[in-house]
Amino acid sequence: MKKLKFTKMHGLGNDFMVVDGVNQAFEPQEAPLTQWANRHTGVGFDQLLLVEKAGAADVDFRYRIFNADGSEVEQCGNGARCFARFVADKGLSSKQEIRVETARGVIVPRLLDSGLVVVNMGKPRLMPSEIPFVPAAGEADDALTHIVLVGLESVPLSCVNMGNPHAVLLVDDVDTAPVARWGEAIESNEQFPERVNVGFMQVLDEGHIRLRVYERGAGETQACGTGACAAVVAGVRLGLLQAASQIRVSLPGGDLHIEWQPGDDVMMTGPVQTVFEGELQY
Repeated sequence: MKKLKFTKMHGLGNDFMVVDGVNQAFEPQEAPLTQWANRHTGVGFDQLLLVEKAGAADVDFRYRIFNADGSEVEQCGNGARCFARFVADKGLSSKQEIRVETARGVIVPRLLDSGLVVVNMGKPRLMPSEIPFVPAAGEADDALTHIVLVGLESVPLSCVNMGNPHAVLLVDDVDTAPVARWGEAIESNEQFPERVNVGFMQVLDEGHIRLRVYERGAGETQACGTGACAAVVAGVRLGLLQAASQIRVSLPGGDLHIEWQPGDDVMMTGPVQTVFEGELQY
């Protein structure tokens, strides 16, 4: 029998079980992650975040993310903010800004005096091979939108990789958007060989959007940091949002602020909250 200390945290309702893998041994493949993710019989979470020692000299930590279904993914924006708060609260780092190694590159979270956390999420990747996405015959690689079939419907969407793959759809009203039905269908569409997160974006004005996100391996969540970044990138590229200004992204769990100028890194600012500490046996 093994014991594991953990912290439950959330960023706008996108919730995490955070594990210190620096001061205790933990092998995710040996753990019943799907049982722990269960909200009735376990800890309950969208993702498990694992803090590990740095694997390179120019970074402070390594960051691994596991979905509620047990699959490992490359990036999580709300999780990155929780990660930064966790390592500070646990005394793992005294730095206000840390460099964190992920499966898709380095991110740089920074703690603000206000309690908010700003994260440099890096540059978006936009070419189909970088998503990855397989365009339909005749579609240009640099097209702003691509067509995906959902049943008998042709759905235009924008593809953005923010360390993980996203498809962003424009909708008139996120409250009535077919998030569950289209989200599940697009997530597993064969044109996305590694599956995809699906964002449903309603543009209110050039500085404010509403967004719901169906995350691969987790279903719809209260908030998605990388999804908010992807939506703003898509909106700026389509000429619907103001570049180089903080765009307010209203998600079911609350608001994030995203800033992006084409050619630059994407900056995300938002809150984090610690819910409780725990220890379990497995």
